[in-house]
Amino acid sequence: MRIARCLLLLCLGPASSLSSLMAQPSPSLAPVVQKYVRVNSPRTVLEHVRVIDGTGKPAVDDQNVVIENGKIAAVQPGADVPTSSGTTVLDLRGYSVFPGIVGMHDHLYYIARPNRNAAGPGEPPVLVPQMTFSSPRLYLAGGVTTLRTTGSVETYADLNLRRDIDAGQLPGPHIDVTGPYLEGPNSNFLQMHALTGADDARRMVNYWADQGVTSFKAYMNITRDELKAAIEEAHKRGIKVTGHLCSVTYKEAAELGIDDLEHGFYVNTQLDPDKKPDLCPPTGGAPTLEKMTPDSPEAKDLIATLVKDHVAVTSTLPVFENTVPGRPPLQPRQMAVLTAEARDAYLYSRNARLAAPAGKSLEMFKRDMQLEKAFSDAGGLLLAGPDPTGNGGTLPGFGDQREIELLVEAGFTPVQAIQIATMNGAVYMGKQNQIGSIAAGRNADLVIVKGNPAARIEDIENVEIVFKDGVGFDSQKLIESVQGRYGEY
Repeated sequence: MRIARCLLLLCLGPASSLSSLMAQPSPSLAPVVQKYVRVNSPRTVLEHVRVIDGTGKPAVDDQNVVIENGKIAAVQPGADVPTSSGTTVLDLRGYSVFPGIVGMHDHLYYIARPNRNAAGPGEPPVLVPQMTFSSPRLYLAGGVTTLRTTGSVETYADLNLRRDIDAGQLPGPHIDVTGPYLEGPNSNFLQMHALTGADDARRMVNYWADQGVTSFKAYMNITRDELKAAIEEAHKRGIKVTGHLCSVTYKEAAELGIDDLEHGFYVNTQLDPDKKPDLCPPTGGAPTLEKMTPDSPEAKDLIATLVKDHVAVTSTLPVFENTVPGRPPLQPRQMAVLTAEARDAYLYSRNARLAAPAGKSLEMFKRDMQLEKAFSDAGGLLLAGPDPTGNGGTLPGFGDQREIELLVEAGFTPVQAIQIATMNGAVYMGKQNQIGSIAAGRNADLVIVKGNPAARIEDIENVEIVFKDGVGFDSQKLIESVQGRYGEY
């Protein structure tokens, strides 16, 4: 007779206890990684699970997903599978599986504003401490199995972190390390190098490409000549360039050959009345966003240009949701991972927004959603990431989940939103044959959640196990390991 089954427990025999049910971790993983591993065997069967495959197709109920040696070996109709030596069977009735999230704006740092309190925003300078310990764990716990750092402050730390994660010495996702910001003078951040011209941009790109970075990001005060030089040098090396722009408009960047634009349509400045060539206007794109209704000639022309030139756009809705009074919903699970100081700083800023006069923040938030939807509907490649930069309402992992929920609010179906956060990122990175979808031969980068996010997108938050290369990590244990630490290290 078949043994009794337990949801999300390894079925090894009738006498198994919870402690003995935990899989024996691979000896290739360091002890600090093994302690967060919940499933690790040569063959794992996800039995009777709902599959959301990342392609935008409808979810398929009652499937078996077979994992062998780090790869998806088969996706089959659901069936009871007898346990055997070397095989782990997970009974997943009532659960869903979708591809590991490919986070395309996922920083590894925290922005700190010294002496922030209830009376004001704090004192200069703005600082950018590295979250090398907490961020990778939170990303992996939230379902992110591949990320792009999308701007680096401690690039050597990021490169070495990637090395140690890939070697099994530290827990975390696969990392596309973006080089240091390609920034001009007058930056808000003391930790950024100020480019001195096009030749300096070329030198910077080539130096960091030699060190092993795999993407670059242009920033707010770069000139067109510097951006052009950076793009040309990066493309010679087979490396893509994205941008959080201001001094250069979206259309100008597209014409220069940029590959991606960050923050949806929030930071395009082409219609700002005080815009001067190569300079960031004080308005920072607000007038452009206000004027660009999706059916306006300017919006239609811009979207057509971006689609024609194959320029992707990265949606970072969670960071902008924080501009809207009363949003996002306060979540105890997020507040618990913050240091006391980071939590206080977030609540000070949140309360200040509540007390401020009503503005157009919600209208502009909805406008960006509309433009992102119009861009995607026109055939543009929309990517996803939360931009966790020190605001306690937008955190690694949690923010990646919130981005998917907000894409649904923007008008995408749940399976489309999951596709944007998984397959689209894989396509942009040229890794669609390895990650981003659930199919035989793909890497076993998978997220198991309780419930059905294809019907109720909030279930995306119910992450229990995250598989990376076939190794299943315990989401809750990873989160518990950084309680009260995000903002410190």
